[in-house]
Amino acid sequence: MKMPVNASKALLIGGGLAASLYISPAAAEIVADEAAAETAIATEVAGGTPKCDASGTCRFQVTPAQLLAKAEAFVNAKQYDRALPLVEVLGQVPDLRMQQQFLAGYIAVETGDLKKAIKTFRSILDQDPGQTRVRLELARTYLLSGKEASADYHFRLAQNDDNLPDEIARTIRNTRSILRDQRVWRFSFDFGFAPDTNINGATNAETIDVNFGAIFPVLGEARGELALDDNARQKSGIGQIAGFSGGVRLKASDKLAFLFDADSKVINYQGTAADDIVGQIAVGPELRIARYASVSLQAVGQQRWFGGRLATREYGARFGLQTALSQGQRVGIELDGRRTESKLSDRFSGWQLGANATYEHLIGKSLIASASIFTRRDLLKSDQFSSLNYGMNLGIGGEMPFGLNAGISASISRSTFDEAQIFYSTEKRKDWRSFARAYIGSRQVKVLGFSPSIDYNYSRVDSNYDLYQMNRHRVNFKFAKFF
Repeated sequence: MKMPVNASKALLIGGGLAASLYISPAAAEIVADEAAAETAIATEVAGGTPKCDASGTCRFQVTPAQLLAKAEAFVNAKQYDRALPLVEVLGQVPDLRMQQQFLAGYIAVETGDLKKAIKTFRSILDQDPGQTRVRLELARTYLLSGKEASADYHFRLAQNDDNLPDEIARTIRNTRSILRDQRVWRFSFDFGFAPDTNINGATNAETIDVNFGAIFPVLGEARGELALDDNARQKSGIGQIAGFSGGVRLKASDKLAFLFDADSKVINYQGTAADDIVGQIAVGPELRIARYASVSLQAVGQQRWFGGRLATREYGARFGLQTALSQGQRVGIELDGRRTESKLSDRFSGWQLGANATYEHLIGKSLIASASIFTRRDLLKSDQFSSLNYGMNLGIGGEMPFGLNAGISASISRSTFDEAQIFYSTEKRKDWRSFARAYIGSRQVKVLGFSPSIDYNYSRVDSNYDLYQMNRHRVNFKFAKFF
């Protein structure tokens, strides 16, 4: 059962409301005391006088179609106080549950109860994410609530409906353009715990092949095995995790704005050996070069602490291009160049250059698919650790029935290194790196305003050097809040 979009009121989506939906031909019987409100309801619907028996019980038989039509007539006439009792009675008709919820949500919006409207529209979409009409009303309600990011997200999903009238589609595009131009700030925070099979990202091999001739030249090309101690091998553990992401966008003119972004991730394990903290800031201008396209150039700084000590400090710049295409499709390109100063060993200091391109495409009315290609060049002081990495990533995710968000993604890349680490091999190191992720979260369940989610991550490195062979499973149990 789909709710049609009527073009007569643009984003207000007025017109016929739910009138063209399926209506059960069965009659709905309303039973009430002779002075109760249901008598008035029956009279409102069909006129006339109800029949009352000797006990004072009055009966008036009306059809669901009559109730629905009268309720919609009152709503179209903005007589919400008269429509609401009829809408409440419609809740007794299972076949009209969706229409009843929609009208209740619409009345809540028009009478200023935005929280109730959001909850009502969300409950419909939790059962059927493909209801474009409902999603448009939800987006409008978020907009009225001042939640521009949520409004833009739902407008984008609704935009992919091929049956949208041209007027509505055009209005959505214009509204999204205005929302992107007017957004000022964003912030999200999450925390939880993460069982991890490989907290130190190490190999599980007990021994590795080594080139003894590299240590003692008199041995020539003699090779052998070296036993690894427990500190050099894979360890499991459960970590506490937390992170935040935020940004501010300050408009300087119709086309120019300044961006301030900050992100951080924290993982804490027992002891300090595998603790990992990363923080990054980026500052710079954004220029709108077309109605749906913009470019940005930001100075970037990042620090990473690992094992309880400062590991790296990075500084550089990044360039970004974002453009929105038709029906919610989007393309992004990012170039990144930065200087790395390693506090662990000067061999790891040098330059990092990266580039990636991403294409996003809406599938159906509630899913977003993405495809990315990326490359990275590490030019470090040691050629043994300088490398070229390139690969691709695919993903799909979005809203599911029963109030769930879910998605999957996977990537694969190839890394080749400039010189061999002759202690391990006379061959240059070559890796295949793969990563997969699956997540699921609830929109219905809230704990102090935070939404629970679970995501599973798998990473694997296949290398011609035994020391760098590894695989890792981690499950993140998180609570997140988006502001």
